[in-house]
Amino acid sequence: MAMKLCPCGYHGDPERNCQCTPQMIVRYRSKISGPLLDRIDLHIAVPAVKYREISSEEETESSVSILERVVRARIIQLDRLQSHGLYCNAQLSQKLIRKHCSRDDDAESLLENAFKRLGLSARAYTRILKVARTIADLEASEIIRPVHISEAIQYRILDRTQHSVF
Repeated sequence: MAMKLCPCGYHGDPERNCQCTPQMIVRYRSKISGPLLDRIDLHIAVPAVKYREISSEEETESSVSILERVVRARIIQLDRLQSHGLYCNAQLSQKLIRKHCSRDDDAESLLENAFKRLGLSARAYTRILKVARTIADLEASEIIRPVHISEAIQYRILDRTQHSVF
């Protein structure tokens, strides 16, 4: 699913001004219900790509390197979950989240603060943990650390913008 943050599509764009009123934005965002939004694992803003970025000859991570990291993470997940008849973190039940999403005290504190500050639902909480587990797997980390929680929260942009239009 794809949607803009406002009707004109420029809310938060550093290059163009949004022409929408706060009421227009609230009305626009209310078209997607909270329970539906909670079921979407990743909410990200995709800004327009600038010409300099497209035309740059600067080295970036290769697709092959990214693929190798993803394959390693999928193998980690399969090894962890195949005894449960599962193959990826998205399939984790509440019981398995408690078992396989262990985190250090700092990560737990960060998640608790985000939950309170953003008014996250229980469903959003579990989505964040599943995504954080996957991010940790991409780094071959046994434990979920604050950096993994932080990144997973960043992928919940619509939870963050739901409570503040500006």
